[in-house]
Amino acid sequence: MSGEDFQFDSGQMALYVHIPFCTSKCCYCSFYSEPIIDHDSKALVSALIKEMEKYADADFRTAYIGGGSPSCLASEQLLRLVEKITHRFPDIAEFTVEANPGQLTPDTLVQLLNAGVNRLSIGAQSFNTVELEFLGRRHTVDAINATVSTAKNIGFKNINLDLIFAVPGSNLDSWSKSLNAAIALGVQHISAYSLTFEQGTLLEKLLQLGEVEPLPEELDRQMYELAIDTLSANGFTQYEISNFSKSEFECLHNLTYWANHPYVGIGPAAGSFYDGHRTINMADIKKYIAAIQRDGDPVTQTEEPNEIEFACETAVLNLRRTQGIDMGEYEQLTGYDPLELFADTIDKYLKMKLLKIQSGKICLTRDALPIADSILCDFSVI
Repeated sequence: MSGEDFQFDSGQMALYVHIPFCTSKCCYCSFYSEPIIDHDSKALVSALIKEMEKYADADFRTAYIGGGSPSCLASEQLLRLVEKITHRFPDIAEFTVEANPGQLTPDTLVQLLNAGVNRLSIGAQSFNTVELEFLGRRHTVDAINATVSTAKNIGFKNINLDLIFAVPGSNLDSWSKSLNAAIALGVQHISAYSLTFEQGTLLEKLLQLGEVEPLPEELDRQMYELAIDTLSANGFTQYEISNFSKSEFECLHNLTYWANHPYVGIGPAAGSFYDGHRTINMADIKKYIAAIQRDGDPVTQTEEPNEIEFACETAVLNLRRTQGIDMGEYEQLTGYDPLELFADTIDKYLKMKLLKIQSGKICLTRDALPIADSILCDFSVI
């Protein structure tokens, strides 16, 4: 098929709100954020709400407040934002708020739950004190345990823990202990990411100065496979390269991204994919607030992917899911048959046993998962 049916499904939309504040910047973080002490958080929340009004008629099924650290906001400002979202978009099925361990009081957690937040994503990162210090995390292991316990007792039934492996100085034993500590807390979702040395981060600078070294690739791979095996043995299903959940607790918000369905990003540096355009807001808090107050338009970059670009993006995102590319859904969304569009690439990886085709889906094999990024690059261009 040629692509004449190229379309965007507006019925599976996600809302992301970026809170670009942190108490301090973690050494590995490449997301846009600034110290909250330097800015007027009340003015930012007002600007976020005003930008959100542009999409008053949108049909969002998920909302996600991330950062940065949303839990850095004063509770009244965070609740003000949450209540505006749930009032404006009452049909949201999944509403996630990111939080650092220890930053949200029990009272605030109760208010968030009552206001419509039904999922927490807690940035634990590690249950090893030395690793937390290396990563620049300000919380303790006790704070992780206390935050999860309090949230569960209050009534949150959908909690994610973010974990990072391959931290310099770590080993299989320390990683295993972090995994099992997370499992023991009885959460419904765990995300496990290999530490990356992103351009522009303090971690990259330390690497260039020779003050830190990444773990060997083989150890990184072993840690990843340990995560898959340990989590699978404890009732978690891997549904994406880095994400694991109990049954029916997959993150609906992220599934929207991986399906390449439309989403709206609100806030400084937030990206959107809406009405066939990809846009990025300005990455400057004060300029963002001024732009919203002036004319309501904070966008600094806009691009419109053509049919082939959209088809390639969709393939790359779909393949991140363990269910892979559903060939029928893919053709309906993009207008292309993936077996024809990527014939040579698919044939190559089938022969290498890094791809498989079953039940109408094209999926990465278990052996492909540790090297998924390099494989996905081959689907990014025709």
